[in-house]
Amino acid sequence: MKKKLLSLLLVTSMTAGMLAGCGSSGGSDDKSAKGEDENTLTVWAWDQTFNIYAMKEAEKVYQKDHPDFKLNIVETGWDDLQTQLGTIVGAGDYSKLPDICLMQDFAYQKYVTTYPDLYQDITDSGIDFSQFAEGKLAASTVDGKHYGVPFDNGAEIACYRTDILEQAGYTIDDLTDIDWDQFIKIGEDVYSKTGYSLISVQAASSDLIYQMLQSAGFSTWKDDDTPDIKGNKNIKQCIEIYKEMVDKHVLAVVNSWDEYIATFTSGKTCGVMNGCWILASVQTATDQSGKWGLTNMPKLPGVDSATNYSNQGGSTWAITKNCKNTKLAADFLAKTFAGSKELYDTILPKSGAIATWLPASESEVYNEPQEFFGGQAIYKEIADFASKTPSVNLGVYYTEANTALTTALANVVGGGDIDSELETAQQTVEFNMGK
Repeated sequence: MKKKLLSLLLVTSMTAGMLAGCGSSGGSDDKSAKGEDENTLTVWAWDQTFNIYAMKEAEKVYQKDHPDFKLNIVETGWDDLQTQLGTIVGAGDYSKLPDICLMQDFAYQKYVTTYPDLYQDITDSGIDFSQFAEGKLAASTVDGKHYGVPFDNGAEIACYRTDILEQAGYTIDDLTDIDWDQFIKIGEDVYSKTGYSLISVQAASSDLIYQMLQSAGFSTWKDDDTPDIKGNKNIKQCIEIYKEMVDKHVLAVVNSWDEYIATFTSGKTCGVMNGCWILASVQTATDQSGKWGLTNMPKLPGVDSATNYSNQGGSTWAITKNCKNTKLAADFLAKTFAGSKELYDTILPKSGAIATWLPASESEVYNEPQEFFGGQAIYKEIADFASKTPSVNLGVYYTEANTALTTALANVVGGGDIDSELETAQQTVEFNMGK
């Protein structure tokens, strides 16, 4: 799922606008002066080319049997959405919530646990949760109860411009099933011959470090859910690899999400490495169709548990406590994201939204060659990647650990000592946990 860092002014403006115009659900018991009716549901989500696109297609599917049904989709960035929720909780006015809200998997456990009045238990709503991958359900299940309908798969992928690789004398096969040492060696050569870095990242993010850690089954948490950052040799190895890539121009670091997308769609990097949802952005560069190839990520060198597979992101549709027509909201989700192969067949080629609803993977679409990727059957490969990804404990305080690690990473790239920065990060997380 994608992150856009906005200025404080924009966040404030968004907050005011959202709270002013998007609070009422429009349910059967809430026919307000805003003109909302019992067939309309308000949804908060981010990313026009992925989540919002999928929701619009779901609306079309449901309208075939429910022609009066409508969605009021309000584009809300993840950072902005968290601001909205914080404001709502602080004010104690839950009437400002939408009917359906998209939540990042890594944060959802914390929200459900900490704010029990935000979301509805939909265990008995008629949705067949047994049809979802068990690992995916963990993000939205608390004390055996279901609080959301899982959506997208976040299997890690690496995509590269095959024409640029060819200029440097390489193919996709050369970047398949390799480790990070080999990746850096190839990256140095590609940069020296073409001027392109292999991949890029946002400066204010430690996501790549988490992807590296998960690929070997490592976590930032101990079994007792206390932070495991200080003296963690696995995190240290990942940061050392990261810094070496930056120093050798294998990894380009940019400031914003828009800049990040532009690096691989219009010209600074040879490729991109992220959750498979990034395919939606990759394929916006229609003039590059046929010039891309897809493979797995590098693994940590010298690590027994290392694999070439990881996960980044993934999200869940939640029904809020403010929804006045829960029956409609649950039925809509049950007939679309939890019940429609047609929906997943439609959104898969355009957005790369790999389903976690198991019946969808039986579709022939997963085996179809994709022209944009030179005829590769990429969705079949991604499904295989997902099946090989190690499971790790991201922790209820994932966001706090991620933020602390991001600061540590930036300081190390700027010349700071890794051990000292990791110790400070551990202290920061413990403080934010109230320890």
